[in-house]
Amino acid sequence: MKISTLPLLFAASVALHTLTATAQVYPSKPPRIVLPFLGGNEFVGRWLAYKLSPGLGQQVVVEPRLGAGGNIAHEAVAKAAPDGYTLLLAATTFAINPHLNPKAGYDPLRDYAPVALLAFVPSLLVVHPSVPAKSLNELQHLARQHPDKLSYGSGGVNSATHLAGELLKVHTKTRIVHVPYKSATIALVGAISGEVDLVIAAVPVVAPYVQQDRLRALAVLDTKRVASMPRVPTSAEAGVPQLQSVFWYVLLAPAGTPRDIVERLNIESAKAMQAADTQERFATIGAETKSGTPEQAADFLRSEYARWGKLIREAGIKPE
Repeated sequence: MKISTLPLLFAASVALHTLTATAQVYPSKPPRIVLPFLGGNEFVGRWLAYKLSPGLGQQVVVEPRLGAGGNIAHEAVAKAAPDGYTLLLAATTFAINPHLNPKAGYDPLRDYAPVALLAFVPSLLVVHPSVPAKSLNELQHLARQHPDKLSYGSGGVNSATHLAGELLKVHTKTRIVHVPYKSATIALVGAISGEVDLVIAAVPVVAPYVQQDRLRALAVLDTKRVASMPRVPTSAEAGVPQLQSVFWYVLLAPAGTPRDIVERLNIESAKAMQAADTQERFATIGAETKSGTPEQAADFLRSEYARWGKLIREAGIKPE
């Protein structure tokens, strides 16, 4: 008996129409990008939202959900509906927290659908003007002469700025007291007021205070100098090449988000990061924009998760 192909063709047509309709319908309401932190996270997040909105045909909303070293935002997005309307702007801390907190509330490799790698932003080591050190070498000498006298502020225990401070101690063989704040922004205020002696912060956040002479920049913790502060040497030029702290930003959706939605967000994110005004804006702070496939973003997250885990184990860094 000859079987008619008409029902099969009809079913295939319906399936194709459904997929196409899903892609066309999304987004039917404003998507939101959840921010775990302010500072550099906010700089990238708000610009991304601004650039995504025209292409998506909806106003993309930015929603800061601060606290617990970023874990409040991380967990909230992990548990959100996988419909493309709740996204996470993950930063370096995202790959760090689970190594130091088994109750972080999320698995960075299992609970998310990577969308796109967005940008790398270099960090800057700065001190309060009262600190008698005008270079990284002088700071190292001062800290060794006076162990546990100098202090550094961070955005909280287990945050990227906390880990950067611990790496500073490891690679300079110094003892500097850690003072955790509720956010990196508040830690920066602590350094400006002299409450702590130094901080490591993203360039776009700290640069205005350096330019106003309210903080002194000692080193860019990257392999190349920042165009807006050409006189500030890199950590390698300052004699500590292992001290590298670059903040990265990746856009994530909850695991299970439909592939067509992930691809739509990936395409629009790439357009946003490759736009001339984005390139110009990010270049002024020494940031390098990125783009690529969701799979490349996933590979990057896996490598960062492994890299930070290795560093934490080798440096003997423990939760406080």
